[in-house]
Amino acid sequence: MLFSRALLRRHSVLPGFDLALGFTLLYLSLIVLIPLAAAFLKAASMTWPAFWDAVSSPRVVASYRLTFGASLAAAAINAVFGLIIAWVLVRYDFPFKRLVDALVDLPFALPTAVAGITLTALYAENGLIGQWLPFKVSFTPIGVFVALLFIGLPFVVRTLQPVLEDLSREYEEAAATLGADRWQTFRLVILPILLPALTTGFALAFARALGEYGSVIFIAGNLPMVSEITPLMIISKLEQYDVPGATAIAVVMLLMSFVMLLVINLLQAWTRKRQGQ
Repeated sequence: MLFSRALLRRHSVLPGFDLALGFTLLYLSLIVLIPLAAAFLKAASMTWPAFWDAVSSPRVVASYRLTFGASLAAAAINAVFGLIIAWVLVRYDFPFKRLVDALVDLPFALPTAVAGITLTALYAENGLIGQWLPFKVSFTPIGVFVALLFIGLPFVVRTLQPVLEDLSREYEEAAATLGADRWQTFRLVILPILLPALTTGFALAFARALGEYGSVIFIAGNLPMVSEITPLMIISKLEQYDVPGATAIAVVMLLMSFVMLLVINLLQAWTRKRQGQ
């Protein structure tokens, strides 16, 4: 065992464990830990009444409700349709398949401001899509939901695709041999295998939606108590030179996001344990 470890260190392509770990901790500290610690320290400099007033005003609470509600709903819808799209891309051959596959990555490549302006123009009352809808989308909370759908879909599709590519069709054939119909095969055989990846894609889409600003700011309308998102509230505080207030709201967002992601990770661990992985 000791000889194999020494041989691995001697012939390792990357630096040794100690040096690599040092670079890892340094990079994470500079990019993640120090900025987060600075936000918490800045918020800690406020008195409790000032902190509570900053994070619990009716306007800020309304932005929490819209941001978390729309993000959760968009991630859930993307989980369903992302699974369908990933299944089609993996299991079927059809004309222009590579083009459709490339379009999935469009929200990754498109600047968020461009995406927001485009969605606003499409879903406006006189827009190409909006003129045919019986309800208003642009400059409403529905517009926020649409923008979050757009930016979150690739996370689900790209997370599920590798798992589907490795999923053997023998499972489906075995289930069919035992008399299971298509719905039973999907629910009892395929979905449990895909559930960890599906949960990961949902978590990534949800986390991405929580912090989205560029694509939402144009289509939301930014009406106080109606269509203001929490990132906009933070920007507004900064523009008013209220740095402590902006930091307080950011800390609340960080804590709520951490709790939700922790719950999702615990759910993933429980799913893997239940499957015996």
